[in-house]
Amino acid sequence: MKGKLKQLCKVALAVILVALGPSSLVDYLSQSQVLDNKLQSDVENLVVHVDLVNVLFTATDRRGKLVTDLAKDNLKIYEDNKTQIITNFTRETELPLTIAVLIDTSTSIRNRFKFEQEAAIDFLYRTLRQKKDKGLLVTFDSAIELVQDYTDNPEVLAQAIRQVRPGGGTKLFDAIFLTCQEKLKAEIGRKIMILISDGDDNLSQETLSGTLEMAQKSDVSIYTISTNSNSFYGLNAPKADKVLKRLAEDTGGRAFFPFKAEDLSQSFQDISSELRNQYSLAYRSSNPSRDGSFRSIKIETDRKNLRVKARKGYYAARG
Repeated sequence: MKGKLKQLCKVALAVILVALGPSSLVDYLSQSQVLDNKLQSDVENLVVHVDLVNVLFTATDRRGKLVTDLAKDNLKIYEDNKTQIITNFTRETELPLTIAVLIDTSTSIRNRFKFEQEAAIDFLYRTLRQKKDKGLLVTFDSAIELVQDYTDNPEVLAQAIRQVRPGGGTKLFDAIFLTCQEKLKAEIGRKIMILISDGDDNLSQETLSGTLEMAQKSDVSIYTISTNSNSFYGLNAPKADKVLKRLAEDTGGRAFFPFKAEDLSQSFQDISSELRNQYSLAYRSSNPSRDGSFRSIKIETDRKNLRVKARKGYYAARG
């Protein structure tokens, strides 16, 4: 588009100069260069000024109940501790969902596997709306497998989940990284990952920090459901739960730690409810640099005792 516009302008200028006479043609090349520079500058400025940062978030009261009546005037947003101007604000109850369900099928979760399957199936029936949302299923142990690609039919996904069998080591970080990179990054709208795992990783090539960076660059919110708990093990939850918590908190998702295996269903119900009660805001960053750097985000409300949950930041575009 930019090239066509430049060429049309040059042709028009040349016609005018020919009409004016040979003396004017001498200046054509310099005039053309000025035009090139002007158009280049205008296009670059346009790109910088139309960049919007979109942020999905939820708000809860001190008891953890979702707050659904916030208005734009109740909010302030900061990027790298600098106040930004909110240009768009809506409640997102109908925006299509893209959901990637990742199920840990390593040997360590064998005893809870049936509960995981049934809870995940119930969640998909509750949440996935045909002809509007879509979901896929990935399993991981010592290998990573796309068991079911995108579909809007929860029954198709349910059948795929029922066919999964556990066994092997754990490539947790690799599974998250590849799913974000290969399946979610190119999607638009609300992108959600549901991760059911004990948080252990013993085979991945990717690191936690690299995995988080890919999730943030793909604009994916990760909801983790731990299969570790006092009830499962009869002792304190292992350190792997800290990994699951960070994956969720840094991406604007939520970490669940059900007390017993039977409570997995309630965790999925809570996720479904949260996804239908989100807010969306957008702002134009006051930082015009297109340097690929990480920018921190913080949202505050003028209501006391409210907790706002959103991703912790984003990576600026390059170029």
